[in-house]
Amino acid sequence: MGDATEINLPDYNLTGKVALVTGATSGLGRRFSLVLAKAGAKVAITGRRLERLDELKREIESLGGTAAAIALDVTDTGSIAACMSETEKSLGPLDILVNNAGMNVQALPAEVTPEGFDTMFDTNVRGAFFMAQAAGRSMMARGAGGRIINIASIGAHTVLPGLTIYCMTKAAIAMMTKSLGKEWARKGINVNAMCPGFIETELNSDWFQSEGGQKQIKTWPRRRLGLEEDLDGTLLLLASDHGRFITGSLFTIDDGQSL
Repeated sequence: MGDATEINLPDYNLTGKVALVTGATSGLGRRFSLVLAKAGAKVAITGRRLERLDELKREIESLGGTAAAIALDVTDTGSIAACMSETEKSLGPLDILVNNAGMNVQALPAEVTPEGFDTMFDTNVRGAFFMAQAAGRSMMARGAGGRIINIASIGAHTVLPGLTIYCMTKAAIAMMTKSLGKEWARKGINVNAMCPGFIETELNSDWFQSEGGQKQIKTWPRRRLGLEEDLDGTLLLLASDHGRFITGSLFTIDDGQSL
């Protein structure tokens, strides 16, 4: 008999990589930052609430990681440029962008105001695009490729009652992901999106503890909310070299909620 085939299982080691996470002050962005740091990446944690960024930086450092807390307003292209410059100055050239910053305002379609509409699109679409553009330009200038992970939602492909504008913005992120995946494929930049279902965070915990929230949970096949850690595996796959053959793809991670 010949030698057994060698199988190297992935360990998702990101040592030496530089990652930037937008919207890192709470919820999924905070979790993504901790996971990437735990995997060995140096992480630029960004957002508008600087005191929370400082707290997260200290937590990452207490775990043996490296982080830089950098102010960022994704609706301001000047802020994006300054954030990219500071990231590269503090940590080095960018390898991974987790394009997570976003917002949600629940309103019936007949009650949406022009101001509310613009605010949602400015943050969730315009901000995400120009953040991806800045990261893509940096990666192309370096010539070493990179990973862009956009955070969409099952709202990109599934109607979520009361969240029409939010779903519209996430559908835009889905098409942006596919388009940039094709545009930048030969540049070595992999662009993918995670489309989470309902994940329990501090932003929605009050609703899901209410009577209405409990009724909503009972409509799902497994009658349970997701946890932030349920996204860890997909994040690490897409951020690491083990995801080199994946680009322009949308990953639905929702425990069957959209079925």
